[in-house]
Amino acid sequence: MSQPARNRIVLAVTGASGMAYAETLAGYLQNFCELHLIVSQAGWLVWNQELGLPQESLLGKAHCSYAQDDLAAPPASGSWQHQGMVVCPCSMASLAAIAHGLGNNLIHRAADVTLKERRPLVLVARETPLNAIHLENMLAATRAGAVVMPASPGFYHRPRTLQELVDQLAGRILDALRIDHSLTPRWGEQHNVAPSSRAITVGLAGE
Repeated sequence: MSQPARNRIVLAVTGASGMAYAETLAGYLQNFCELHLIVSQAGWLVWNQELGLPQESLLGKAHCSYAQDDLAAPPASGSWQHQGMVVCPCSMASLAAIAHGLGNNLIHRAADVTLKERRPLVLVARETPLNAIHLENMLAATRAGAVVMPASPGFYHRPRTLQELVDQLAGRILDALRIDHSLTPRWGEQHNVAPSSRAITVGLAGE
């Protein structure tokens, strides 16, 4: 039987840089909820470019997965309930489509449904620098009820690896979905200390 809606999350992955965030989120969510996955065709291209991992390594974390052109899939309907949706990473093309209510693929339609049903929608925008169109689309999405969360990890926890940087942002995304986690220490917790002039060294995970 399906998990209750409060334990069901939709994760959409589009063709922007930042696949490590998607992988970390999926790995965490698979243990705590019923994860429903939508990956765009461009998303798979970037997945291969950045991580070089087989698609199964992401698909295997999901309870169900859907193709981007499957407009009959459950997330396309408001009657199919879930706790929230996150688009991570969110390309500027996907941001534009979501901000203006275009439903020409399952990711855009599912996001539109999430907004109209007043459920949490987190858009992890990944682009730099930003032009006026990007900023206006972010404002439009925010006014519609989405949380726009640029992929800008913090450094106050003194990360030493890329994975610690990824975990920090993934934790903020989970916070926006109101999902408890222990991915990274919070400001003021035991492992955090006041900022100092000490240099922060960030290397590849496992170095």
